[in-house]
Amino acid sequence: MNVLNIPVDDALLAAWRGWLAPARQPFYLTGAEADALEIETVPRAGLTLTPEERDTVTEWNISALADRVAWLTLAAVDALPPASRRALLRAQVRHGRGNVPLGRAFPELGLPPGRFLWRPEQLTAGVLARVVAASGVPCQRSEVPPGVWRAAQEVLPGARALAGSFPRGSAGNCFGTVMGAAGVPGAAAEWMQREPFEAFLQGRTRPGGRDDRAGTVLLWRSRDGLAQHAAVTLGGGWALHKAAQTWWTPRVVLPTPTLIRASRSVGWRLSRRQLR
Repeated sequence: MNVLNIPVDDALLAAWRGWLAPARQPFYLTGAEADALEIETVPRAGLTLTPEERDTVTEWNISALADRVAWLTLAAVDALPPASRRALLRAQVRHGRGNVPLGRAFPELGLPPGRFLWRPEQLTAGVLARVVAASGVPCQRSEVPPGVWRAAQEVLPGARALAGSFPRGSAGNCFGTVMGAAGVPGAAAEWMQREPFEAFLQGRTRPGGRDDRAGTVLLWRSRDGLAQHAAVTLGGGWALHKAAQTWWTPRVVLPTPTLIRASRSVGWRLSRRQLR
């Protein structure tokens, strides 16, 4: 099947299902909330999550006030009194935890309208496609003329293989995608940090570049000078990027002006560097 115009195989669908409906998952609470719900918790400090768990619960977005964590199975959540279960899920939303959907958003499942947790059997291929596509934009790889790909091959030998693909997990981000498109082995599968990306920019690019040519790195920096996002032009008015590091974010091709508009953020400044 296709999700955001990108082919997705059964193995990846199964992985998505496992990340959205794990056997056990973390619930974030304040000490007072944990006491009121009579739920056993551990300190959040020192909590270790897999990269996929981190993404699924949007760990970076969770309030610092929620300093306790309860690891619960679905069966344990189901065993709570209904009022406690509702309070637990509302607390997750209040603290910024992800993956607590609303039943009213999925009428085909016949669920109550409030918050719920995914069960594997609910995550059919169609439902998975809706969940993943909700935060993305369709890839336009198929619209790129063959001549553009041929012209880009010399400077971007890895771009065509990456364009229109989902990562096989939470590894991979915008910096790694640019480096992988430029032919750096293994870069696209890494959560590339700023230091190696800056070294790549210094060694493989020079200031300048044009949006209508292949190999112009579009680079957004915040006011403190830190690189925040990157993309690369394919030529012919097209560009490639991975909009976020999360497992549900694909590497997509968009018209260059569309990609630039979508990547804007308050306080970020766009500059350009040409691959060499």
